[in-house]
Amino acid sequence: MTHTVIAVGREAPFKEIVALMGQWKVSALPVLAGEGRVIGVVSEADLLPKEEFRDSDPSHFDELRRLLDLAKAGGVTAGEVMSAPAVTVHPDATLPQAARIMARRHVKRLPVTDVHGLLQGVVSRSDLLKVFLRTDGELAEEVTRTVTAVLFPDGGVTVAVESGVVTLGGTIRDKSLLPLVVRLTRAVEGVVDVRFDLAGPGQAPPR
Repeated sequence: MTHTVIAVGREAPFKEIVALMGQWKVSALPVLAGEGRVIGVVSEADLLPKEEFRDSDPSHFDELRRLLDLAKAGGVTAGEVMSAPAVTVHPDATLPQAARIMARRHVKRLPVTDVHGLLQGVVSRSDLLKVFLRTDGELAEEVTRTVTAVLFPDGGVTVAVESGVVTLGGTIRDKSLLPLVVRLTRAVEGVVDVRFDLAGPGQAPPR
């Protein structure tokens, strides 16, 4: 996560929010109260209704269907336009957990809060993608140390990594271990895919 976070208070004016987003090139800002407790998030999507409804006269159907957006269109402070409660994540959440929350809740940034709801940082989509910058050598070392050396201590299974794709080679005596091997290897942060070049006992590895 990013520990340096730009946030606003509940009373932050609309134009200040827009200016901060532009200055810091972020799409959303946590809204804080008290000593740093996250009470909401104001995003570009929360600000757009003001422009969308600026010169329009919504129909009665649209008024009923988009009451929240119409209310935000009239908002002038962070507290009036923010989405609340905020979608947050705890510091001990795994990257896959954070990614699933982002996907399911359709958000680009997640405030990271402690057990008291106090802001600790922010994790963004770009933060989650940084794991794929790990080198092939780093991935090979971790897969070997945490997966193959544990499940195949005899050293019969080799690990090769190219562009983040892990290829497991050699001989495996118990094919029932394959699903576990795949799951554990995919769980290594930065692995793009898992492939096999494995043979059973008495078989030469396939070419």
